[in-house]
Amino acid sequence: MPGAIYAEGLVKTFGDVRALDGVDLDVPEGTVLGLLGPNGAGKTTAVRCLTTLLRPDSGKAVVAGVDVLRQPDQVRRSIGLSGQFAAVDEYLTGRENLQMVGRLYQMPGRAAKARAAELLEQFHLADAADRPAKTYSGGMRRRLDLAAALVVSPPVMFMDEPTTGLDPRNRQQLWEVIKQLVSGGTTLLLTTQYLEEADHLAHEIAVVDHGRVIARGTSDQLKARTGGERVEVVVHERGHIATASQVLRGFGKGETTVEDHTRKLTVPVTGGAKLLAEVIRELDSRGIEIDDIGLRRPTLDDVFLSLTGHAAETEEQTGADGEGDAGPKDRRPKKETVK
Repeated sequence: MPGAIYAEGLVKTFGDVRALDGVDLDVPEGTVLGLLGPNGAGKTTAVRCLTTLLRPDSGKAVVAGVDVLRQPDQVRRSIGLSGQFAAVDEYLTGRENLQMVGRLYQMPGRAAKARAAELLEQFHLADAADRPAKTYSGGMRRRLDLAAALVVSPPVMFMDEPTTGLDPRNRQQLWEVIKQLVSGGTTLLLTTQYLEEADHLAHEIAVVDHGRVIARGTSDQLKARTGGERVEVVVHERGHIATASQVLRGFGKGETTVEDHTRKLTVPVTGGAKLLAEVIRELDSRGIEIDDIGLRRPTLDDVFLSLTGHAAETEEQTGADGEGDAGPKDRRPKKETVK
């Protein structure tokens, strides 16, 4: 049985740009799939196809057990969507915006008012509830938009970079809201460029680049495929970077990366704490003073660098749909799945 969100071979082109190039997804009910990729990877285009806003050129999509292409109206009644940009009526108050959404979903007036009040409290907007949305800050509008997507407590939610523009405190609050939703049985597809967010929330992660899913697995599985531990060293003097790099090459199991502006060097290793002690002794014998040294596991950022050759927030070519979500046609990585 396919999951609450299922896609097979989704293809979408905009002129010469192939925004989706055969995307396959399967999200079990009551779980979170983190859809990660750089700008232009195809994340937003995939969300638009799955939420009936775009019709794919080919492929199959089923959401909440309903065929997206054959029964789009029924799909819309079963989903909530929060897009990249806050879609609120600036001339209505926060309370009126939420009540309006409830009425559009044919909720009784009293129920719509009660749900609006509940969401305003949940998203810490109660104090501004009766102010026009045009007086809200960017972060407040974002929270109002997210609240609007949850008015009817849909069984399937799509959140396209939901915490963009939120400060760390509000981001943490939204994470708690998402956890509560999923614990109640909601299925969520989450696109994000915040790697920490995917690490924190997603049961499974799919990495997208140039319109294709190039890797899939849990956070730990994806990290494991990039290799073992890394030694990170921050030297005190910039002039010691070259010598420190030479030392690390002697211990490393791969290429040493150097960040000149932070004086930080990183190299993949095996050997754990015992090897770290040897590195420290060798640096000391060479007279290299260090400000910091440590042993760490790979991060999701390392996964991005390994899989795509660039970091998660690298700007890519803007696609023909105008939202920066269709990548160039060349340099397409091979699909891989982490088991």
